[in-house]
Amino acid sequence: MMKKYGVIFLMALIFSCGKTEEPIVVSPEVLHKSIDKVIEIMIHDIFSPPVASRIFAYPNVAAYEIMALKNENYISLAGQVRELTAIPEPDTAQPLNHEVAAMVAHMDLSRRLIFSEEKLTPFRDSLYTAWQAKNEKVFNASKEYGLLVAEHIATWMSNDNYNQTRTMPKFTVNTDDPTRWQPTPPAYMEGIEPHWNKIRPFVIDSANQFIPAPPPPFSMDEGSDFYKEVKEVYDISNEITEKGDESEEIAIAQFWDCNPYVSVTRGHLMFATKKITPGAHWIGIVKIATKKTNSDFAKTVFAYTKTSIAIADAFISCWDEKYRSNLIRPETLINTYIDENWKPVLQTPPFPEYTSGHSVVSGAAGVALTSIFGEDFAFEDDTEVPFGLPVRSFSSFEAAANEAAISRMYGGIHYRKAVDVGVKQGRDLGEFLVENLNMSKSTQTGSN
Repeated sequence: MMKKYGVIFLMALIFSCGKTEEPIVVSPEVLHKSIDKVIEIMIHDIFSPPVASRIFAYPNVAAYEIMALKNENYISLAGQVRELTAIPEPDTAQPLNHEVAAMVAHMDLSRRLIFSEEKLTPFRDSLYTAWQAKNEKVFNASKEYGLLVAEHIATWMSNDNYNQTRTMPKFTVNTDDPTRWQPTPPAYMEGIEPHWNKIRPFVIDSANQFIPAPPPPFSMDEGSDFYKEVKEVYDISNEITEKGDESEEIAIAQFWDCNPYVSVTRGHLMFATKKITPGAHWIGIVKIATKKTNSDFAKTVFAYTKTSIAIADAFISCWDEKYRSNLIRPETLINTYIDENWKPVLQTPPFPEYTSGHSVVSGAAGVALTSIFGEDFAFEDDTEVPFGLPVRSFSSFEAAANEAAISRMYGGIHYRKAVDVGVKQGRDLGEFLVENLNMSKSTQTGSN
């Protein structure tokens, strides 16, 4: 009888030893790869720049809130970001891996926000399998908590007016007013997201908190300030296209194009080439900065979150002005008044001209990143390499933002004031965010 119990005990011991209980280590690279996968799906699904900014922000906030529970250096966004309440407290009796929970929440919200959910599932499941094999008990508890937090953030997200704007009227083009935006070739697409100013902001008080100075009064008289801006776009375009492949300005324009849907016409065929959005480019720069500084998982989440909030609020602010001033694009005026055969270097995107979206977003993102990594943070930007463009070098985030802004003039899609005022609008917004969003207890330069 004793032998029988001895055999049973030995088998139980062997079985228990066979179950692994290794620590689950989640590196920042896992988050980078997850965001890269989401961006890949976003390119496939073709999200407009404003909508794409929303897809970045909410999953990052969810991950950040979980990490703020663990890391005393980081402060919850509850009560700071509009209408966000504290996430549920975890069960202290359960073994929790905060990094796993943060990734679970991030991936679950990302899945809810994209169209092609099935393209994210294999990546998520491969991580789940690996983590479960390491330590099933810790994984299960962490997954359960991550999904609980995701549900909390999803409820908050559902009240940001996005769903309501899906049913609002389309933008009406005023063909009787020569100052107002008109759809442009080759696709003549309708104005996208005319109600984006109704989306709930994250940190700014309202969509119109940072109303920029107005553009020059419309006039096609040759001596007017407005005509000079139109003519400047035309002259610069002709000058740089004459240089051909040697034009640095064209290289800059193409590098910062970031048009998620470019229509290409060949004969009777029209098809689209797909790229990342302006927000995705700056999210790529977050990846570059965190990898260069060997940031740990928590700081990587922090950097993505702060920057994505700045980008999201920048789009709300910019789109508020776009459909208020409703200004006509250079392509329409140049073809009508100056040269009917002229084409811009870049394809004109389908929304009003003023202010420049890339300028506003770049200004805001640059300020957010500078607050984290410092003013003279030099980096190599390889974000556009997958799209066949070479690496560009920058001495700082401000320098990158300035180049992104002027690229819109080189591309022939914006006037100078939309660029200059736009980048200021973004920087003012970014500085407001940095001053009012208290995310880090550290007071050291470059770590807020």
